[in-house]
Order: sequence, then structure tokens, then C-alpha cells
Amino acid sequence: MPQRDDLVPELVPSPAAVPPRSAGPRRIAIISASVGAGHDGAAAGLADRLTTHGFEVERHDFLDLLPAGTGRLLCGAYHRLLTWAPAGYQHLYRTTESAARPGVVWRALFHGAERRMLGILRAETCAVVSTYPGASQVLGALRRRDLLTVPAFTYLTDFSVHALWVSPGIDVHLAVHAIPAAQAHAQGAAGVTVAGPVTDPRFAPATAGQRSAARARFGLPEQGPLALLVAGSWGVGSVRRAAAEIRETGVAVPVVVCGRNQALAERLRRDGIAHAFGWVDDMPGLMHACDVLVQNAGGLTSLEAFAAGLPVAGYRCIPGHGHTNAAALDEAGLAAWIRDPADLAPVLAELLHGPRGQAQRAAGLALHRSAPGPVPAIAARSRAQPAPSRQPVTTRPLARRRISLTVAAAAATVALGVAAPLAYAYTEAPARFTAVAHYLDVDER
Repeated sequence: MPQRDDLVPELVPSPAAVPPRSAGPRRIAIISASVGAGHDGAAAGLADRLTTHGFEVERHDFLDLLPAGTGRLLCGAYHRLLTWAPAGYQHLYRTTESAARPGVVWRALFHGAERRMLGILRAETCAVVSTYPGASQVLGALRRRDLLTVPAFTYLTDFSVHALWVSPGIDVHLAVHAIPAAQAHAQGAAGVTVAGPVTDPRFAPATAGQRSAARARFGLPEQGPLALLVAGSWGVGSVRRAAAEIRETGVAVPVVVCGRNQALAERLRRDGIAHAFGWVDDMPGLMHACDVLVQNAGGLTSLEAFAAGLPVAGYRCIPGHGHTNAAALDEAGLAAWIRDPADLAPVLAELLHGPRGQAQRAAGLALHRSAPGPVPAIAARSRAQPAPSRQPVTTRPLARRRISLTVAAAAATVALGVAAPLAYAYTEAPARFTAVAHYLDVDER
């Protein structure tokens, strides 16, 4: 069958037989996405543990599998949306969180990643694990059509489960806690298993000596409570306001990590926040130095803080998953969700010195000790499967209109990420025009 570069291939099943099982190391592919750092962080933790169990692990970025570079465009649009128009993102998240399946634009975009997804799976791949919802959608579609013949797992990195995380065809959905497991089950997820979190083993409770050494290393005060304020790898949200309010309470000194947003760190220092950092490589050490974590997204950093024995509070959370994660963590008794600024001082005091903080520390440490982790579930299911060769893929030539459709889908997706929420903010809530304009001033976020 002829193949041309200007034709978009359509996947069709291949009748090729599965070769005999190899005696060599078996491979597991992990598909993450460089959207922030949480999905990649979970993938790194899984890779380390799977390697310890004797697997060869290959990691891939889902953004690289999307057609025509749209993955990077989408990531940039998402970043700008969180920074410029968070109210629009909240509306977008809310309208899609209970959808039975992705919309037509998303489906078209995911379909464009299927052939590349199969192409990266090498011989002897015995399982594929996704730590990103878009990758799970593609893997589930391939499993449903028998184009992927090995088990596909989704590791739910969030404490709340958006509908996009659940894809028919995925064999097992692994959750860090019973609450996200219940949410996934309610949305029809298959094989839901409470596996527990995966974090770097360096995140552990600090000894007195470690705490003192860490404070000296980071140039922090030797005495007094320190509140570690984090805002993800992008440093988004009302970080300046939260830092100022923590300082004003007098309960703790704010120590702010701005991720890759170095401009934010510089603004914080001009605001008088003495301990403002950009990207920090030694987050275990910084957690050893601090006494409480204040976060706005509820992602991997919260799980790391639990392992380090820090009580956690959600405050001025970003829209969408920031709110739903805060609610789920609060329901689980793992983190306080401070909704009212008037509650900031008393809640921080309770977490630092009261029984609430003691209970949260115990619950966080128990979360890491009570579940076996996701690796045993992946290993058991994978070792029960014959090791496949790379899935052969044949192609069918399509008309050039297919290319136009793919490009249109990508453009529509980018537009959906920025224009639609802004349009909602302007047309459905015209009184909030000033607020939206304020969000466009990145310096003030």
C-alpha cells in the first residue's frame, strides 16, 4: 500500500502474530506530560520503583506525540489561561468535569496521537502506564480497538478525578487514596485500586539536626515557625497576596517557592518577602527546614509534604483542579482548606501547635505506609502477559482534507483554551470586566 508524507495515516489492526516471550528484561513504557511538574514527578517515582523491581522503563512526553506541535501550543495556552483568566479556566473545568467523554475537538486531537503512541512502544513492552489524562484517553482508545495488546494503566496523580482521567479501555486505574478511587469508580473507571502515593524517598520527617542544617543551608531563621508557600513549577495564582497575608498573621514566616517564575520571586523580594526562591532542586531539604506547607493546587508537592511529616493547608487555591483537590484533601482529613482569609491565622496556629496539626501529620505519614504503592499492581498484571513485539501499523491514504481537519482541530483546541473562557467572562459576566483586565496584568499575580 503506498505511503506519502502528505497523507495522514489511519490505524488499522495488523494480523501479525505475537512472538515468543523473551528471557531478557521486560519493558514498561510510562507516558507523562511536561505540563507543570506533577505528572513528570509521578512518572519519575514510578520509573525508579519499577527499575528496582527489575523492569526496563522508558519514559515519553505525551505533548511530543500530538500532531503538528500542538502539544506545546496547548501547554502554553493552559499556562496563559491560568495566569491571565483563571475565572475562565474555572468555567471551562466545571463544564467538562462531568462529561461522559471528551468533546469532538479533543477526540480529533487525541486520534492524531495514536499512531505515534504505538510507534514509541518497543519490543518486549509488557505494559504502558499513563500519568496524564490525555495519554490515558489515547491508550484507552487503542485498547478498545485491539491495537494495543498489553495492559494499560492510569496512575491518578490528582486527589480529585476530572472526567478526562477516566477512559474506557484502560485496564486498571490506580489511585493514591480511597477518595479519588471512589470518584473514579463513580465515573465508570475499570479496575480501580487504591495503591498509595509515589514520592522520592528523600521526603521523610526531619531530625532536629537535619532541620537546623537545612535552615542554615537555605539562609533561613534559626528559630521560629516557617510556612513553606508553594505554587507549582509555574508559580501561578495569588502568590504575592498569600505571602503577604501569611506574613501579616505573625504566626509564621513565609518561605516562598516560585518554581520557574523567577520574575515572581524578584517581585516578592521587592515586597519585603525575604525568603523567596525560584526553582529549588532540594525540595526535601527545604521541607526539612519548614514547619507547615501552604499550597494552592494540591498536587505532588502535597504528597511530598505528607511524607515529610508536614501539616498542609490549601489557601487561595487556583481554579479547577486546585479547588477540587483542596476539597478532596480536606474531606480525607489530610489538609485544611482555608477559604476565608480571616481563618488563615487560627488555622496555621492549629496546624503548627495544636491537635489538628498532629492529626494531619499522622494521617499524612499513614497514607504513605498503609498502601503497597502502584508498582506491585503493575508488576503482577504485566508479568501475567506475554511480551509483545512492537505493534505493526499499516496505513490507509486519506485525502488532504484530513490534514486540514487535523490542523483545524488543533487551532480550535487552542482557541477553546483561551478565547472561549475569555468570551464567557466578558459576555456572561460583563460586570467582571475589570477583574478580567486585572488578571491580564501578570505582574500583579
